[in-house]
Amino acid sequence: MDEIWIGELIRHWRDDEGGTYRNWFLWEERIKNFRSIRRGLQEVITEIKADTFGNAYRGSSLETVLDSIAEQRQVFKGANHAFMWKPKLRIPDIYESRPNQIAFGRFLDTCLCCDTEQHVLDAIRTLEQVAIKGLGPAAANLLYFLHPTIMPPFNTAIIRGYNALTNAGVKLGRWDQYLGMRKGILTLNSQHRSLLSNDLGAAAAFLFDLGTERYPLPPQAMNGSLDAWKAILEQVRAESAAATTTIARDADHTHTEIQGWLRDLGMALGYSVWIASNDSSRSYRNGRLSDGCLVQLPDNIAYAMQGDTIKLIDVLWIDTQGHVAAAFEVEHTTSIYSGILRMLDLALGIEGGAAHHLFLVAPDNRQGEVRTQFGRPAFSRVSELNLRYLPYSELRNHRESIARFGEGLKGLLAISRPITSVSSSTKIPSAGMHGCGSSEVPT
Repeated sequence: MDEIWIGELIRHWRDDEGGTYRNWFLWEERIKNFRSIRRGLQEVITEIKADTFGNAYRGSSLETVLDSIAEQRQVFKGANHAFMWKPKLRIPDIYESRPNQIAFGRFLDTCLCCDTEQHVLDAIRTLEQVAIKGLGPAAANLLYFLHPTIMPPFNTAIIRGYNALTNAGVKLGRWDQYLGMRKGILTLNSQHRSLLSNDLGAAAAFLFDLGTERYPLPPQAMNGSLDAWKAILEQVRAESAAATTTIARDADHTHTEIQGWLRDLGMALGYSVWIASNDSSRSYRNGRLSDGCLVQLPDNIAYAMQGDTIKLIDVLWIDTQGHVAAAFEVEHTTSIYSGILRMLDLALGIEGGAAHHLFLVAPDNRQGEVRTQFGRPAFSRVSELNLRYLPYSELRNHRESIARFGEGLKGLLAISRPITSVSSSTKIPSAGMHGCGSSEVPT
């Protein structure tokens, strides 16, 4: 396909309010989930090594990770299906076969710890030689969250988009097919780097929208008429803007509004307030969400082991000694799992962090989901966290009186509810479980 056509198409894709570029690739929660998913994969590896992973998908640490990935909006919808246990076919065979399970764990461990493209490719080829029944390149969706600059996501829609763009014949189910498509995606990304990103998620999202036939490729009947094709793209773009519901915008607005409530309440109670670094510039009440807040965290927090992740926690209240008095994760529609893991990073990354007051702030109807997630075996090791559930209604109804008459955290503790794990009360593990450096997380 002519490079002019591709460049023009990518520009229209980037401007499409309903396309994956704006709805997913630029979505703030996408970046937050990289570290959460990485930590979840560490848990999978640990359980496989200890032979405590079990022989079922449901309730496993792997299900927790894949549920979080599947919540990553359009591109990863259904990404967990390939790993669900199919009892009649007995696939994927990583639940009943211990040798296969070990091979899968080694594959994840290698990819988690390695820092070069060749190491990842070698790990893929080693796994391919084991020939685990039912475990194919769907695993690339795990690798993307470890190495987003070298491993693109993989699903049927992306394949269709790639085939439509290149006239290739890539098929599902085989690693050689994925690796061949990967080379083509790297070439596409290199040729249009100024319009795409170093993060291959952008190129994959573009192909995803092509594969779902969101955009027409230039038909031969146009005889090279760029204007005619542009008109079609403008129509698609206009229809998309008209059809886009206010749900996503309302969700973002509500999330920001809750952060604003917590900001104002924290200041009223005498705390310094930190707003998540990727939310600080959001508009709120004729100003910015971060107005009056800290522009940088105290050194003991900023340079802690998990400092980069802690900076992404939605709201932090800092006391006069420069310590975290309370941390808040607002989970309006996003994964409860990710919020819990960021709280775990705070607990493990800072001395005495497990004693902090940690709050998951969520709609009233998500209490059951909060308890369900916290009760997963994957979270058995965080049972000692001082984690509480703060419903929207309680914060909305009582924040003004707490600000006026409250002292310290007493008011919040009174309106929030403790979350207790239904699993064993294993001690919180020490940091540095695997000794791996942090992977490249896109910015």
